[in-house]
Amino acid sequence: MHTESVAALDIGGTKIAGALVDGRGRILVRAQRPTPAREDGETVMRAVEEVLAEVSASPLWPSVTAVGIGSAGPVDASAGTVSPVNVPAWRGFPLVERVRAAVGGLPVTLVGDGVAITAAEHWQGAAGGYDDALCMVVSTGVGGGLVLNGRLHPGPTGNSGHIGHISVELDGDSCPCGGRGCVERIASGPNIARRALEGGWEPAPGGDRSAAAVAAAARAGHPVAIASFDRAAQALAAGIAATATLVEIRIAVIGGGVAGAGEVLFAPLRRSLRDYAALSFVQRLEVVPARMGTDAGLVGAAAAALLGSRDGTKTAAVGG
Repeated sequence: MHTESVAALDIGGTKIAGALVDGRGRILVRAQRPTPAREDGETVMRAVEEVLAEVSASPLWPSVTAVGIGSAGPVDASAGTVSPVNVPAWRGFPLVERVRAAVGGLPVTLVGDGVAITAAEHWQGAAGGYDDALCMVVSTGVGGGLVLNGRLHPGPTGNSGHIGHISVELDGDSCPCGGRGCVERIASGPNIARRALEGGWEPAPGGDRSAAAVAAAARAGHPVAIASFDRAAQALAAGIAATATLVEIRIAVIGGGVAGAGEVLFAPLRRSLRDYAALSFVQRLEVVPARMGTDAGLVGAAAAALLGSRDGTKTAAVGG
């Protein structure tokens, strides 16, 4: 990694965060705005520009050599565009071009948010020291990214490793992505909660109906809550094992709100992996919690920018 500073943007359906990050992954300056996700595309872009204006007002700005963006997807890094599912006004929005204009022509690297988080975990977190890794976020959705042969592997459009949309149930429910039986349709937080409610779990009157509440009920021994997490763990195990079989990853790092359930998720996940990761070369696969927390998107976007500027690229072709 270089020692220069880069600007980072983490763009999601709830918030747009920005930062200046140094070559050791330390956040030096930060700014944030709510995402005006239901407004028109220019209003969303104004929020991005406000975040950039705030971080560029820092006296550290002259040391910035590049900008990295981790965005909710789909993204198309080859075209420099984003079409986040949860920001309806942005469809094929030319984000790279607009950000480059806002920062005076600095190089801009775009990756999907799952790839950004993977970059962060490999640089500073739980996947450090592993040349072949899958990093996942299990939250409202299920995303991911890959490190292969020691290099971040975003793929041509910046979406490689999107494990949430591997099909693990051939005749399963339709997924909003257009597929069927996807990991996300079973293992995401809202689907864990939906399945528990359908199975007869009931929160306290007026209580929390989220996956976190289901996790608390599972810890207390509620059989329906336990079963919902077991089903999620089974879907994750099938997707992780398929990925490991295909590209020989050595570690799977899992973050996001659902991973906050701890052993309620990880214990059945490790059990289920024994059923699916059966071939000799995947049996030693490690599964561990993520370490980077809520700053992973920013740190990972910075990592992508540092690598992209080093490699002379402006989109997704970033290496380790």
